Amino acid sequence: MSQQQVLEAQSLTVQRGGRPVLHDVSFAVGEGEVFALLGGNGAGKSTTLLTFLGLIEPHQGRAMAFGQDVQGNEDAIRRKAAYLPETASLYAHLNAWENVSYFLELARSPRPRDELSQAFDEVGLPADARDRRLESYSKGMRQKVAIALALLRSVPLLLLDEPTSGLDPVAIDEFNALITALAERGSTVMMVTHDVYGACQVARRVGLLRRGELVGTFEAPPEGMIDADELHRAFARSHAS
Repeated sequence: MSQQQVLEAQSLTVQRGGRPVLHDVSFAVGEGEVFALLGGNGAGKSTTLLTFLGLIEPHQGRAMAFGQDVQGNEDAIRRKAAYLPETASLYAHLNAWENVSYFLELARSPRPRDELSQAFDEVGLPADARDRRLESYSKGMRQKVAIALALLRSVPLLLLDEPTSGLDPVAIDEFNALITALAERGSTVMMVTHDVYGACQVARRVGLLRRGELVGTFEAPPEGMIDADELHRAFARSHAS
């Protein structure tokens, strides 16, 4: 890869509660790349993200971000990263403006209202929904608010955990287009998912994770996407074995 490496797992082994969750996992994600880690439930996908955030300490190996070992540099790395969990932790009694403004204040990165509006436009949040409390939102609309917040953080790295879960097909297409545009601007995106076809639509490389082991890596050709049928067959074989 010619890009500068933003994330790197070096023989990463992680245990949780004395049980191995990741075993000897190695991969790198370059600047401006969209990389997807694909696997079923319990494969270790979310654990990988939490390790890169410094929330879980490796048993062996290292998790690297921006050329630094995550352990001991957690705060510096988190300032450069936006993390979107599968279920966004937003306040149901606040509207979209209030939620985003509050979290930007916490991050010491306030933005004027016109920039918030632009971010909502980019993620496709309807204008007539922005003044409503989030208790009336669908899961997909909540995800859009969370993605807008990640954009407004203006950080070079996005870590996404099942980001299209709960979104309808139109919203998924909009999300994929947004992620592609961010990567073209130089942002690095790592997402974990169990959606084979969604991963192929947006990622240039996909790592296949099975029971904590990286069992294959798939790369898109210079012109085109990863073969979703081939990846699906590999995914099915990994679960059958």
